[in-house]
Amino acid sequence: MEHQLIRAVEEALGWKGPGALGRVFARGTMQDPSLTSRVLTPQRLLDIAMRRSLNRPQFRCFQKGDEVHPAVYYTDSVSPRGQSISVVNMRGLGRLLGEGATLIMDQVNVFDPTMEAACRALQWWSHERVQVNAYLTTNDASGFPLHWDDHDVVIVQLAGEKDWEVRDTTRTAPMYRDADPNSVPSQDVIWAGTLKTGDVMHIPRGHWHQATRSGGGTGHSLHVTFGITKRTGASWLAWLGDWCREQEVFRHDLDREPGSGTTALVTAATRLIGERSPDEFLAAYEQRAALPRHVPFLEALGPLEAVVCTTHFPPLIERHGETVEVTASGKKLTFAAKAEPALSVLLSGAPVRLDAATVTAGSEVSEVAGILVKEELCAVLTPELSSGYTGLVTSGAS
Repeated sequence: MEHQLIRAVEEALGWKGPGALGRVFARGTMQDPSLTSRVLTPQRLLDIAMRRSLNRPQFRCFQKGDEVHPAVYYTDSVSPRGQSISVVNMRGLGRLLGEGATLIMDQVNVFDPTMEAACRALQWWSHERVQVNAYLTTNDASGFPLHWDDHDVVIVQLAGEKDWEVRDTTRTAPMYRDADPNSVPSQDVIWAGTLKTGDVMHIPRGHWHQATRSGGGTGHSLHVTFGITKRTGASWLAWLGDWCREQEVFRHDLDREPGSGTTALVTAATRLIGERSPDEFLAAYEQRAALPRHVPFLEALGPLEAVVCTTHFPPLIERHGETVEVTASGKKLTFAAKAEPALSVLLSGAPVRLDAATVTAGSEVSEVAGILVKEELCAVLTPELSSGYTGLVTSGAS
């Protein structure tokens, strides 16, 4: 999937592919300034907040370094029948932002099609799970205090300016579940400065950092943080723990007598490690990822006209003589070899209009698309979902 935001980030950071992800701090500027407003604007973020039923901690507000009590900017919307849902009190939120505050929305990709498509493209690019959080700061409000993240982040400044300080790590490759709390910040400052509209920054896991507009006067800042969680050796060992249940020796109770059964367990564990490599784990992680959410196809609503592949990772397409196998999201589908051109287009990650694709990929496109939608590897390209790709991803039928 060719996504303009990924291309712009690579060019800004001097990367060629995801190989540098998580390795070193990097900073740069995107060449196309119009891309920032296409990705997300402050007004669109506030519109998302207004139209959704959001709750803490997915939606939070900070002022003067402290989290504002939800009662200040939340209210209940009550129907004539007395049914109540929690919604953002936009007047209360407006007052906070007018005074100077920081609004945080986690997992914007759940609510916004452009953010959804961007995260999916980043997942196909990095082969890791990605989510995006948005941060809107007004006037001279401060942000989070000095902290580190347990995942790599790519930060894109979409509007305004914000001051940052990035420091070195104090523990190599710290984790969310770890043997050390890693609570003392490093004193070695790697970079301190201001991110402006169009700037991009990569902070590897474990680097201490903080951002603020304190002393910045009137104005605002909007940036998004793409959190990219890479697999670790601990992830591989946890996966092996699931595989061990297949063998009887691991299912027996541990004997409390010293040395009882130890040799058999160690031998079986050593054999399991040799049989299930980290490479196999990484491949299985992608191919068995759960199916994503999407709008179902209903024949009652009309014919299937356009689709897009919505798997978390690129489907694996393999030719075996007279057949083609597709593996993705825990499913394996087998097609006749003549379906390969249609599969290549439909599973490209780009939106596909079936009438246009028939010209380039053959008459099998509509039938194959119907199967892929039924199996939930592709989704109906609704107008809303299509808007997330428009201007950012070229049509798969091009």
